[in-house]
Amino acid sequence: MTITREELHANLGGLTVLDTLGGSYYAQQHLPGAVALVESEVAERAAELLPDKDAPIVTYCSNPACGNSKAVANRLTALGYTDVRRYVEGIEDWVGAGLPVESSL
Repeated sequence: MTITREELHANLGGLTVLDTLGGSYYAQQHLPGAVALVESEVAERAAELLPDKDAPIVTYCSNPACGNSKAVANRLTALGYTDVRRYVEGIEDWVGAGLPVESSL
């Protein structure tokens, strides 16, 4: 399932947002409140970061061509998470719309 920019922006405080780019990409800019989680870390970190398997979760990466958000969403679904959606357009769309981002730098 997917989520639109408008839906995500309207519900930002009520769901967990996962930046699936990680590393320097996450440090440079990420959606407000987003948590970095890359595919290779899902198995070891999901239970700690996401204890409620029924809570709403949104994954995103850079743009529709990036497969990271789909890979993480699929891994979470396979682990039993029930409400995982993808913001397919990614952070490039978010920034392009003039919405705020955070930085860890």
